Amino acid sequence: MRMMKDSGIEWIGDAPQNWQLVRIKVCISRRDSGAWGEEATGEPGDCVCIRVADMDYDRLRLKDDLPFTYRNYEEKVIESLKLADGDILIEKSGGGEKTLVGRAVMFRGTLQAVFANFMERIRCRDFVRSRFLMYILAVLYQSGYIKNYIKQTTGIQNLDISSMFSKVYLALPPITVQDRITDYLDRKCSQIDAIIAQQQEVIEKLKAYKLSVITEAVTKGLNPDAPMKDSGVEWIGKIPEHWQVPKIKYLATIASGGTPDRSHPEYWNGSINWAKTGELQNNELYETEEKITEMALENSSAKVFSVDTILVAMYGQGKTRGMTALLKVPSATNQACAGITVYSKDITVSYLWLFLMGAYDAIREKANGSGQPNLSGVLIADFNVTLPPIEEQMNICKTVAMRLPHIDSIIKQKETIVDKLTAYKKSLIYEVVTGKKEV
Repeated sequence: MRMMKDSGIEWIGDAPQNWQLVRIKVCISRRDSGAWGEEATGEPGDCVCIRVADMDYDRLRLKDDLPFTYRNYEEKVIESLKLADGDILIEKSGGGEKTLVGRAVMFRGTLQAVFANFMERIRCRDFVRSRFLMYILAVLYQSGYIKNYIKQTTGIQNLDISSMFSKVYLALPPITVQDRITDYLDRKCSQIDAIIAQQQEVIEKLKAYKLSVITEAVTKGLNPDAPMKDSGVEWIGKIPEHWQVPKIKYLATIASGGTPDRSHPEYWNGSINWAKTGELQNNELYETEEKITEMALENSSAKVFSVDTILVAMYGQGKTRGMTALLKVPSATNQACAGITVYSKDITVSYLWLFLMGAYDAIREKANGSGQPNLSGVLIADFNVTLPPIEEQMNICKTVAMRLPHIDSIIKQKETIVDKLTAYKKSLIYEVVTGKKEV
């Protein structure tokens, strides 16, 4: 049993007696800021540029099978910023509403690449293993301790790396112990990551199955013997011959919101529900964490949508675009959301919402624009919706509602497993790199 002592450092707590307390900056031999360069030309000087978006932070490395981004640099810049196996890359600018800036990963391999301007490259002195420092940085990030060194004046978070490295201490074991620790964590984290990946694959299959149940119901109906006809819409295919396929704009109004100026604190922390694209997960949307004031409404294009308005995410990265929510409390939204308010007596809100969930993939394919494809109110208004008689709409909604809870329950179980494994992995890294767990 190794002897422990109080380190006197808040984030470390007790540490082995023979481990040295040193500031992070003592461990570093070199730091370099990245560069974005110029547009690639197809001529000498083109080089792979690693971006923050290329980080697989969960696995503390770059993503697999990257679609590499090429930029053009002067030869001296490439020579100065060329990455080497074992370099640590840390995000110094960026983050988001729910994501702190400051993620770090390790570059592995022999690919000739440089790194973008929102990142910094770190190299360690010979008495510190890069892998060990990477795990330390992961703990500082995962614990939220890194918040102490984040500055935000506009929409972008900036990490004061110099201040953090000068002020934050770590408990540094002998080099042989660092090797043992990092070998152990590499092995254990890989095992945990593999299990998480398996669970996430099952979750995605269940979500796809849930979507197929909805899509089948809103395009084919409940009667397998019903006479069918061509809908005239490719993704829908054949529909019961007594159904219609009007555009949404003939059944509902579509409007979008606006974002109050965040530089005015008096616009925020009010009583009016504020719904954003990230909260649209094909769900019913009740109270949200963020609120705005009446003053915010008066001084922006933000508007309040009533209960039973359907929100659709028009912008958003990943799988956000095309997601929906059914408002259960009046809410204001930003310009990235379309609010659909049904006015026709020929369709129920519940059925239209169910249809939009089932049409998720088809709606996403309508997105256009260079760079980040987006939807628009016009595109949504021109989208065709299947229209059974009202009684049939109600039966479809009722039948689907009876089938989905079992699927949702299994998805929730799998997501709980992933959450527990993720928490265990974070705890394991912390316990090992601070010496509380001996390996």
